[in-house]
Amino acid sequence: MPHSPVSHSVPTVVVTGANGLVGAAVCGALAERGAHVRAIVRRAGSAPAQPNLEEIVGDFSDAGVAGRALDGAAAVISTVYPMGADDRATRQRISVDGTARLATLAAAAGVARHVHISTAAVYDRSSEVGDIDESGRLVSDDANDYAVTKRDTDLAIATIGGITRVLLRPPALLGPGPSSVWNTVRPQMVVDDPAARAAIPEQTWPWVHVRDLAALAADLATGAIRDADDVKSGPVPGGCVPVNVAAAPATQRDYVGTVSAALGLEPEWRSGPAWTGALIATRARGWGWNPQVGLEEALAELTAGLRPAA
Repeated sequence: MPHSPVSHSVPTVVVTGANGLVGAAVCGALAERGAHVRAIVRRAGSAPAQPNLEEIVGDFSDAGVAGRALDGAAAVISTVYPMGADDRATRQRISVDGTARLATLAAAAGVARHVHISTAAVYDRSSEVGDIDESGRLVSDDANDYAVTKRDTDLAIATIGGITRVLLRPPALLGPGPSSVWNTVRPQMVVDDPAARAAIPEQTWPWVHVRDLAALAADLATGAIRDADDVKSGPVPGGCVPVNVAAAPATQRDYVGTVSAALGLEPEWRSGPAWTGALIATRARGWGWNPQVGLEEALAELTAGLRPAA
């Protein structure tokens, strides 16, 4: 089926995992752009409460659920990853198989674009590796389940034709919320486990704020970023393009030091081999993306969320 053009007058955009940290931020960014959002969630009433949002309850990879959501849609943004799953089989079923099925259904429905929230964890960041752009070497099969299944999801999406695909690869995501790994979950680990305070201070810690990631995803889904003949300028029609999404450079000293200080704890600085390169996001900037949240602001927000209320 031929692609439906990405509409510039109230496009309909499907968002999976709309109740998560990234999904909720994406829904908010789409609302700011005037889009109609179809939010697929597993629990009724869990989608963000915002204007022009239609909640669809069910499994996003189910043909019936996806069919209702994708009908007449300009784009789909997939954000789901089962962080709470204890086994690789579950992560494989939901992340790899489920997301690939959604992309296949979207292509069959004539949806123009699929924007997938991947991760920079798919890259090999061994100590001997330098700067990493989108051609960087991916992790091997002996990496952790998260990195491997995220890698395999990207590879599965890349095989699906008939739709323009963009794989957004953010590193550490800053931003408040109960499910936020870097603002909530990892700081609690620092409290519970002294080993979580240990880090090599000069090790690169690439990051981006969730609002800036959501803005890029929303601009892609609503057509603000147009198709291009060259990946330096925009998505290639019918192609699959990975895009690194990283803000200003930072190190473990910035993150672990900030979290430890906010919690009144002492970090344990260690020496040893570490990745000290940069995650290159030139491609995203070439598409017009310009992150608005700087490191100082993001770390101040993190600190404010960790300090007890007066």
